Amino acid sequence: MATQAELEQRIANLEKRIAELQAESAPGGVFALLDQLFPPETRQHMRAARKEQLLAFRSLIDTWIARVEDSPAPRREAIKVD
Repeated sequence: MATQAELEQRIANLEKRIAELQAESAPGGVFALLDQLFPPETRQHMRAARKEQLLAFRSLIDTWIARVEDSPAPRREAIKVD
């Protein structure tokens, strides 16, 4: 059976490894990887393409918002039940 000190050391090692893994998967790590994989011109085109996709979604959402704002309020009728 492990001693208290051994368990604490193992927990410390695991926490250190988790921190390292989180740092590797952080956005900065992804961008550093992209910098290594793609030349600057390619990255510039990819960034522009992402921006265009976001602008397309923005225009779609703006259209939906306009439709909601322009639609008349729902009519409600009272119905008598005998």
